[in-house]
Amino acid sequence: MSYQQPPMGQPDPVPESNTPSGLSVNAGRLWAGGVATAVVAGLAAVVGLLVCRGVFDIAVLVPSGGGRWDVASTIPYAALAFGAALLATALMHLLLLTTPRPRLFFGWIMTLVTVIVGVLPFTIDAELEEQVASAAVGVLIVIVIASLVSGTADRAVRDPGA
Repeated sequence: MSYQQPPMGQPDPVPESNTPSGLSVNAGRLWAGGVATAVVAGLAAVVGLLVCRGVFDIAVLVPSGGGRWDVASTIPYAALAFGAALLATALMHLLLLTTPRPRLFFGWIMTLVTVIVGVLPFTIDAELEEQVASAAVGVLIVIVIASLVSGTADRAVRDPGA
């Protein structure tokens, strides 16, 4: 970890940590973007539910435990999306600190999560329109999270060798 004295009248910079791969990670910037991503993901969940239920009158289903699925409630669904974004930010931070190609691994993990979220509703006995709506809203949320966390990481990481 390096520290340089800021010019007179300038605020102290957020300390950066060097990773084994040689990248410098600005954790404050990464997590600020992660919180902003969480807000956007929560709002995307609300919008998805509003469109499916309010416009098309189609239920969005979520696993409720014990192999059961129930109709998604807006606030818990938005909170789940919010938490998923924070979890993705933590994953990105961990990958940035520990792996040689963090963005590649993050991309693959998020692609596989997207496939799981998109396929899972089709594994239950429900109306096709509910399966499609559940998959579409879930995939939308994962894409929002993956793209925003990835973009935030691009701005929070510096390659001193570049």
